[in-house]
Amino acid sequence: MEAFRSINTIRPNVAARLERLPMTHYQRSLFAIIATAWFFDSMDLGIMTFVLGSIKAEFALSTAQTGLLASASFLGMLLGAAVAGLLADKFGRKPIFQISMIFWGVGSLLCAFAPDVTWLMAFRVLLGFGMGMEFPIGLSMVSEIVPAKSRGKYVALLEGFWPIGFIAAGIAAYFFLPLIGWRGIFIGLAIPAAFVFVVRRRVPESPRWLEDAGRVVEAEQVIGEIERKVVMASGGKMLPPPVEHLEDSATVADSGRRAQFAELWKQGYAKRTVMLWALWFFALLGYYGLTTWLGALLQDAGYAVTKSVQYTIFISLAGIPGFLFSAWLLEAWGRKPTCVLMLLGSAASAYFYGQAAAAHAPVAGLIGAGLCMQFFMFGMWSVLYAYTPELYPTRSRATGSGFASSIGRLGSLLGPLAVGVVLPITGQGGVFTLGTISFCLAAAVVLTLGVETKGLALEDVSR
Repeated sequence: MEAFRSINTIRPNVAARLERLPMTHYQRSLFAIIATAWFFDSMDLGIMTFVLGSIKAEFALSTAQTGLLASASFLGMLLGAAVAGLLADKFGRKPIFQISMIFWGVGSLLCAFAPDVTWLMAFRVLLGFGMGMEFPIGLSMVSEIVPAKSRGKYVALLEGFWPIGFIAAGIAAYFFLPLIGWRGIFIGLAIPAAFVFVVRRRVPESPRWLEDAGRVVEAEQVIGEIERKVVMASGGKMLPPPVEHLEDSATVADSGRRAQFAELWKQGYAKRTVMLWALWFFALLGYYGLTTWLGALLQDAGYAVTKSVQYTIFISLAGIPGFLFSAWLLEAWGRKPTCVLMLLGSAASAYFYGQAAAAHAPVAGLIGAGLCMQFFMFGMWSVLYAYTPELYPTRSRATGSGFASSIGRLGSLLGPLAVGVVLPITGQGGVFTLGTISFCLAAAVVLTLGVETKGLALEDVSR
């Protein structure tokens, strides 16, 4: 017992030491490594939007079968996000972060050699499992390294690599789909996994997690190295003294590394968990129900494959100013109002896009409505990823983020399936009305149950 007390006495106040650090090239380089992984994951998931029509034609799939294939990776993401969150809170962020890449790299390669649609679905599940693992860990790592004054912006910018990856997937499909087919594209997307795996090894373990896990010596080593590199990156300037008022909601002594999932439902966190699960479910049901089918819907409306890919890429370009605007608004206005704004904007623009598609409006009108839709939907993603990890303490942050993401993947699994069922009955107008309703329900949940976290250190939010 005396030994434990002496260890706890020298326990470094990691939170205070991290929060006083200026943002330098060093932290930005860590962010860039995680964002690079995010980019390639986005390409792997987003490519299905652009090759789904070609796969449907090659295997002669019905709309229901096509929806099932489009949803396969989301089943894997549902499982991967939940498992990775628990593992990352138990064993650390860094090892699970690296393992996740192996799954999506191998899964992408296997997709290229799928002999039939059944095997293709199975390999998309494996691919999705790896991607689902990475998201909650990447969120937790960025949230735990970047100081509170910049945290919302950088997590939102991390999410910005999602539309960039989506657009890059569309560009790759536009140029290479006619040349190498969808199988060749999957081979190409497996290659970056090896490079990202090596680069990721430069990211240190989260010192906040090490401290919370009671590994105080390692925490001291990591935070000391971070401080040294920040001083070097800032030209040798002395660091300000830590502000010793920050406390996590539980110390190593009383947390005991208890079951993280149970904590999500304790007093103070249960309301947040209900809000996040509902938000992620309805937001992702609406988003993936619409975007996964965008290319195929345009082809069904009579556009050639190359034209549908071209229009989808062009529409997606609006996601870049969307996430940049959202990243700025998160710090200027706050998480909760920005989230509601982006969800309601997504709902309204999805409705008008559906009406334009159903009425066979001119291409200019269709693209205009699509640009608005992607602007708000990618802005919505930025808020989701910035907001979620802030609502839980260090010991259960990855678990909370992972299960919220996992519930969201249930929505993204059901979304494309629902479209495959609804489309033959209601047409494209009904499909986009379904998306509108989903976004409105998500906004209502945030409006009634959400809390504001703008400008607060993670430990203050935990209390």
